[in-house]
Amino acid sequence: MPIFGAHMSIAGGLCRAPDEAVRFGCDTFQMFTKSPSQWLGRDIPRSEVLDFRRRVEAADLRFATVHDSYLINLASAHPDRLERSLAAFLHEIRIADALGIHYLVTHPGAAVGSTETEAIAQIVDSLDRVIRQTPDTKIAILLETTAGQGTTLGWKFEHLADILGGVERPDRFGVCLDTCHVFAAGYDLRTPETYEATFASFDEIVGLDRLKLFHLNDSKKGLGSRVDRHEHLGRGQIGEAAFARIVNDPRFADLPMILETPKSDGDNDEMDFVNLGVLRRLLAS
Repeated sequence: MPIFGAHMSIAGGLCRAPDEAVRFGCDTFQMFTKSPSQWLGRDIPRSEVLDFRRRVEAADLRFATVHDSYLINLASAHPDRLERSLAAFLHEIRIADALGIHYLVTHPGAAVGSTETEAIAQIVDSLDRVIRQTPDTKIAILLETTAGQGTTLGWKFEHLADILGGVERPDRFGVCLDTCHVFAAGYDLRTPETYEATFASFDEIVGLDRLKLFHLNDSKKGLGSRVDRHEHLGRGQIGEAAFARIVNDPRFADLPMILETPKSDGDNDEMDFVNLGVLRRLLAS
């Protein structure tokens, strides 16, 4: 049975995330460890780390996930920016590992000042560097599919395959598939035929065994728009039928599926209840 959850706020402290996950009836959750627009966060006191781990364990929240800072670009061709990104990413890994986090989700990077081929080679080198510096961490790093805005990489399945095929320790990595992002990148999920074609392509190019987690988001923008705008499930361009296929697909029966849908629709400020309810209804259908 799929493991449903949502991205949770840490406003007021890290422990708010698992507490909110419990309140919404989640089986899993995702969070930031700091503002996503910050390079480095605070050092977390041991007492807070232990409290966080206790709450996650007591609530039986599986596959606790952290998303890293949006500022990090492991593909950067600019030495200063690259070193700052590497330092920030190492900090993310160490904090997440201390918290007992299962997965760390990261966007692969953007080709700024370089070609696509050069940028992918730089991502591979960056990932190798951070893995060499964190040999004892247990956390798995998941490369997230992207919508392809600007020069971002990861919107083609081939990008992910090239990165995963190039790193020294592929066992430390996997893929997070964001439904909004792949749809915006041009992979259709709306009909049974296009759904099967998309996942057949993913399997051939990347491998379904690499898929460890879903971000379930509908899309405000159309197929192939390469614009990343999340929408409530069933209210966007993808539609409910695609999400029904995902949650009932036996290939994904044991995977965590995390919402990053908007928290409000104007009338309801707790839309996670609504979107989680959609997933549960579709699973039962």
